[in-house]
Amino acid sequence: MNQTESILSSCTSGGCGAKIGPGELAFALEGLTGIQDKNLLVGYDTSDDAAVYAVSEDLSIISTVDFFSPMVEDPRIFGRIAAANALSDVYAMGGTPKLALNLVCFPEAYPKSLLKEILAGGAEKIAEAGAVIGGGHSIYDKELKYGLAVTGMVGRNHMIRNSTPQIGDKLILTKPLGIGIIMAAHRGNMADRQAVQTATDTMQRLNRYAAEKMMPYKVNACTDITGFGLLAHLLEMCGKNVSAEISVKNVPVISEALLYAEEYLITAAGQRNRNYVGQQEMIAKLPFAMQELLFDPQTSGGLLICVEAEEADRLLADIRRDDPRASIIGTILPRTDTTILFA
Repeated sequence: MNQTESILSSCTSGGCGAKIGPGELAFALEGLTGIQDKNLLVGYDTSDDAAVYAVSEDLSIISTVDFFSPMVEDPRIFGRIAAANALSDVYAMGGTPKLALNLVCFPEAYPKSLLKEILAGGAEKIAEAGAVIGGGHSIYDKELKYGLAVTGMVGRNHMIRNSTPQIGDKLILTKPLGIGIIMAAHRGNMADRQAVQTATDTMQRLNRYAAEKMMPYKVNACTDITGFGLLAHLLEMCGKNVSAEISVKNVPVISEALLYAEEYLITAAGQRNRNYVGQQEMIAKLPFAMQELLFDPQTSGGLLICVEAEEADRLLADIRRDDPRASIIGTILPRTDTTILFA
């Protein structure tokens, strides 16, 4: 076993699939108290993508943090993926990343050349985002982990939340699903090389370009699809106010992931997401493999954008210039007894 293989094989889980499940996290946060501050515009109460704090009448800072263990063998690619994932929360809030701080847990026995490669990969994506690295924090640990704390800026009137979709909005998903399943198959040496390459390319691609495209349009809500999978993130987006109908045939997926799901190459995080969303009758009617894709944890997944219906086709055409797999996958509906429906 060579050194780069060991960064993957020594970890019990990788990427956003290692996240604590949404139900367990909600229990831990319930009743948590802190100092009340009118300038905290977005906290953890709506499970939004990042915190937002007003620093003036017109300007707010976005603060987010994300880190995880590796899901690929190549340390530089791991660094790129981790950085792209951490930056994504700022884009989902309608902001621009400005400052990043590295977070590192590193096994003492590993050669420091691996750490150098990870940090170099992260720096590449921070530079692509137009942000700067201001430092960070590192410790020795038994398991390798890397990520970043990212600060962004957003105008008060340009902030986008995950919990404010409007009835009639169209839902645009900018990247295909299936990353978690493919990388799980990869860990078991059962994944096709091209499928792994597709997943790896998808994870490295910044959501910057889709986020910049949506700025001129009437976007009412946005979130990025990460470890909770499409359905759990959509459930958080709908809250108690609206429902959503998903056109399953329009959901972009990495085709090999469907094949792996049919062979029950699935993830523990996907099962946690299933348990959180619940076995609604509508979900149970879908083919099992498609169900798993909808629950599949994504690492550095795409944006889920709620845009007013009359602008959806134009926004999609703009996004597809950089994200060709983007698709209109559904519609926000008046609230019904079922939060998520399928067409």
